[in-house]
Amino acid sequence: MTHIRKIPALLLLLAALAQPAHAAGCYADYKAKQDQPLKLHYGVMELSGACSKSAARDEVAARLQRAGWTLLNVLSVFGPEGLDKRKADAGSNFLRF
Repeated sequence: MTHIRKIPALLLLLAALAQPAHAAGCYADYKAKQDQPLKLHYGVMELSGACSKSAARDEVAARLQRAGWTLLNVLSVFGPEGLDKRKADAGSNFLRF
């Protein structure tokens, strides 16, 4: 009977381990622009949706558009291990949006 009591705890542990990849942090780096006058920027954004380049395009574009920017390109999608090497290049646009 004691083994049966351990099953719910085991199921909770397995569910926690099976979280989607973005639960540990998923990020996209991108290029964006504004017109009149032309402004360009490179940035890094944390994603809240699916951790894929195609899903990132929609999410990044929508969030940038609210701030008056147009997405040019999502360069890559990566985990937290890629943040440090992109931080200096993104400058003030590092996790800004």
